[in-house]
Amino acid sequence: MDRAQLADFLRTRREALQPEDVGLPRGTRRRAAGLRREEVALLCGMSVDYWSRLEQGRGPQPSDQMLTAVARGLRLTLAERDHLFRLAGHAAPERVGRGEHVAPGLMRVLDRLHDTPAQVMTDLGETLVQNDAAVALLGDASALTGLDRVSVYRWFTDLDARRVYPEDDHDLRGRVFVAELRTALARQGAGSRAEQVVDALLGRSPEFARVWAEHEVGLVHGPVKRLVHPELGVLTLECQKLLDVEQSQVLLVFTATPGSPDDERLRLLAALGRQRIGV
Repeated sequence: MDRAQLADFLRTRREALQPEDVGLPRGTRRRAAGLRREEVALLCGMSVDYWSRLEQGRGPQPSDQMLTAVARGLRLTLAERDHLFRLAGHAAPERVGRGEHVAPGLMRVLDRLHDTPAQVMTDLGETLVQNDAAVALLGDASALTGLDRVSVYRWFTDLDARRVYPEDDHDLRGRVFVAELRTALARQGAGSRAEQVVDALLGRSPEFARVWAEHEVGLVHGPVKRLVHPELGVLTLECQKLLDVEQSQVLLVFTATPGSPDDERLRLLAALGRQRIGV
């Protein structure tokens, strides 16, 4: 671990970012070059003290998980992310077909969607990052670990995961999840994380085994979704997708027809999201 170079790299990347680059308000009386330390700490999900010690060259060696959060919070490119890992004494993550590093361009789009639910997911259905409105609508899925991160795994192992959809839609949604998993398995191949999910579900869920045996392919979630919110009821929303081909990731954006009752509910949802994080 090269503490001096790591500290210098973190400081220069922080100073190169402006609040507008990461979806934060500029505010008044801003004297710092670039982002403040407390702003970066918030973006990276760590304490200000931890960040300050890293930037001063006196912090502990960050874990892989912490470095991933830092790379995402600082909107690093893949080359910058690899450099960050090496300075911290870790091997750079392999650049395989799927990855958890969200490209800066995709993050910039997400940063600008303050009042619109949006989140970035892998092709296997793992939520990488959500804005506050998406957390208010769908729950905090980015904090999950292990196989619980995969939406199809949760669907067949945790019935609470189905509450986001009306019960009438459960059969179709389950079949679509399974068809998407089959597509991911064909793309990723033997020994992949997709195969790990399939094997785990076959051992745990007779329902999954039954649907899997039907070998359906080509089913997709349509652009219109009905979602259930515990406080606002059923919302009928359009789900637009922006695909990052290189990373096999997709940005999902949920919108409603302007002036419709669902549009009004989305506005309430954004307010609920801000209240829960104390904004």
